[in-house]
Amino acid sequence: MPDKAQDSINDIRYTLREFVTDTFLATAGMDTFEDADSFMDTGIIDSTGVLELLEFIEEKFNIKIEDEEIIPDNLDSLNNVTSFIEKKVGYAR
Repeated sequence: MPDKAQDSINDIRYTLREFVTDTFLATAGMDTFEDADSFMDTGIIDSTGVLELLEFIEEKFNIKIEDEEIIPDNLDSLNNVTSFIEKKVGYAR
């Protein structure tokens, strides 16, 4: 993978982590989380939070998320969301 694409993927992960930390962690009573932690299982994000996350992703990364794409495989951890965005913007590995 070219370095530029890897840098962009790292930027996606950093941006998402910052958003999730700033928006949800205090409410969840947590200080930090691992990239593979399930947002729903750990209580980081609830069903209303998923809507906030979707809005953020669409605005920040200028992508449209289709209804059928709103599934845990795409949205239930930092790893899942990063991979999903990579595919949507063309950085898929």
